[in-house]
Amino acid sequence: MKDSNELILGNIIKLTRSSEKKFKLGNFKGAIDDKLQANAILKSKSCNEKIIEKYREELSCLYSSKFDLILDHKLKVDEIRRNEIVEMLEQKSKERLKNLDYKGAIKALRRAEKYFSK
Repeated sequence: MKDSNELILGNIIKLTRSSEKKFKLGNFKGAIDDKLQANAILKSKSCNEKIIEKYREELSCLYSSKFDLILDHKLKVDEIRRNEIVEMLEQKSKERLKNLDYKGAIKALRRAEKYFSK
């Protein structure tokens, strides 16, 4: 069980890092594809709280910045509002993906992940 959790976490982190690299290189379609795969694994039944917690730590490292307005906003809003914002950003990402706006879709998903991180 522990090995499978580590394998799942490793795959999620690998996909997330790959998505970030592709985003920075301007390959927005590849970035959104990797991000959607990572999110599908996260939302599957094989993913437990320990995996999600370690994933949040990885996101915190990936998105750490000296000037982070989302971090400031996260401190002021409660958990319910934070979840509403994440759902709204994920919905916005889906709408932009339908319109083949890969850059807009990945930006919305990245923003949603920042609310998800620690």
